[in-house]
Formats: sequence, structure tokens, C-alpha cells
Amino acid sequence: MKPGQRWGQKWGLSATIKAPIAEILKFAAYHLELGAHRLYIYLDDDNPEAFAALKAHPKIRVTQCDDKYWHKTNGKRPKMHQPRQTVNATHAYYRQAEVDWLIHMDVDEFLWPDSDLQQQLNLIDAEVMTARTRPQELLADGGTSYKMFIPPSQDRAAIVGRLYPQYGDFVKGGFLSHLAGKLFVRTGLDNVTVKIHNVLQGTGDGQKTQLKSAEMPGVALCHNHAKTWDTWIAAYRFRHKSGSYRAELGRNRPAEQGGINMHDLFRSIEAEQGADGLRAFFDEVCADTPQLRDRLANEGLLCTCDLQLEAKLAKHFPK
Repeated sequence: MKPGQRWGQKWGLSATIKAPIAEILKFAAYHLELGAHRLYIYLDDDNPEAFAALKAHPKIRVTQCDDKYWHKTNGKRPKMHQPRQTVNATHAYYRQAEVDWLIHMDVDEFLWPDSDLQQQLNLIDAEVMTARTRPQELLADGGTSYKMFIPPSQDRAAIVGRLYPQYGDFVKGGFLSHLAGKLFVRTGLDNVTVKIHNVLQGTGDGQKTQLKSAEMPGVALCHNHAKTWDTWIAAYRFRHKSGSYRAELGRNRPAEQGGINMHDLFRSIEAEQGADGLRAFFDEVCADTPQLRDRLANEGLLCTCDLQLEAKLAKHFPK
């Protein structure tokens, strides 16, 4: 923290985005309506129409991540999108301070607070440097229904097993994507690196440590990871090779206990059952079916979040 700086309530977000313009603007409009003071959007591909629409909004700072940008900020463009996200999120953190809290998010993630977000951030103890929001995953083809985050406990494995009788033993926490959520970090700190799910600070000896963090139970992260079967299967190959199902990610439990990661699970399903197996997995774990809704409701893990994206898009980007 810089001398004389005072922490306040204004918050903003950064995002590295490669998506159709409608998805980009819905994401921006939603968080502007929620009260974001500043959005730092990094366009990961050439999208002049989106650039123009974002640049015209007074609360948005948009960057086109072209060769000139990458040469200036990193020497060259990282091959994988995860390092690009880290570079951009850290770049946003060190821009001229316009907010007191900053969170890095993806275009399919939407903050869902149960009360005023600025007030929740203002009530966090002064010694806490980061605040974590936990995800809840959209049920595919349902529109507004989400499965809620199950906190780590001795009962979590049993709950997941009841929710997903065939595949629950292989799906960590019952989610296809991350359980870690995303972090708000206070601005004004030195030697900070903003990662996708963590924020690290240098200690002066070349080492990096995690900042003191707290959970934000009053703020969920609505993750629209699988909106429909068609969108999920269209993204599946990329995610399996380079994204959220890639080979190097962690297992659902230790290897000595028979643990497996999502990459190997999907590879096994495809080898044994092909595309029909992937669809069966999707129908049990992701699809908004009466059966899954009943199981989630019985565990107190079904919620409704109407993001109203079209209305917010029309309000903030009427053209």
C-alpha cells in the first residue's frame, strides 16, 4: 500500500476476452449495472466492432492485444491463453489506480451478490488483502438455474455421489470447471502478480507468497460454463487440449486413492463409449433435467439467478 493511500469501496474488473461481440457487451453491461466503477477489457483477437463499442463507454478501458501490445508488455505473445490472462490481469492491476478492489474474471462469469457489493467489500477487515468469491455452475439449457458450490467437508464426496450416481466419484465437487472461484484484490500493493485463481506477492528474496485472504459468502460467481449441449461440445476439444480439462490439471483426489482428472476421465469415456458417452455424462452432470433439479433441491443446492443480460445490454449499449 502506498503512503497516504486510503482504501475505499470502488471496485472494478479485468478480463481477457475472445468471444462474439454480443457476449462481450452482455458481460460488460451486466457488471456496469451491478456497479463496477471501471472495466479493463483486453481483447484477445482482432475485434474492431467490439473495440469501438467498448471504447465509447466512459467506464471502460479497452486494450487490443495486438503484436505491438505484446511486444511492449511481455516481449512476445504467450502461446497459451492462461499466461496471457495473467499478464493482462497484472497489467490492469498496475494501471493508474481508479478502483480500490480489482477482480479478474472470464466472459462467462457473472458476480451475484446477495446485498450491495461495495458495502460487502467495505466491511472486509483491513488486514485482508484478497476476498474470494466461489462459483456456482449453470444447468445447461435451463437459463436461470444453477448448482451451488459445496464447501469442502467430510460430507462433500457423499453429497456429490448422491447428485451424480454414475459420475460423481470422478467429478471434484460436482463441477465441470473450477471450484477455486475468483479473487478481489486490494489495489496499491507492490510486487503483485495476479493469477487466474490466486494473487501472489513477492517477498524481496525472489519468492512469492499468497496474500491473506477471506471468503465472501455473500457473493457468488455465476459460471455459465456449459450453456447448452451444442456450445459445450463445440468448446470441448479446445478445453480438453488446452483449457479447463487439460492434462496437467489436478485430480479429484490423490492418485493412490484412485484419483483421476477431467482430462483422463473424458479420454476414458470417449475410448469406451465415444460421443454417446460424452452425451450421457453431460446429461447427468450438466443438463437441466427434472431429475437433477430434484436431487439438487433435496440437498439445498439449487438456486435461480436471472441475470437479465438482454435488458442490461439494451440499457448500456443501446446501439
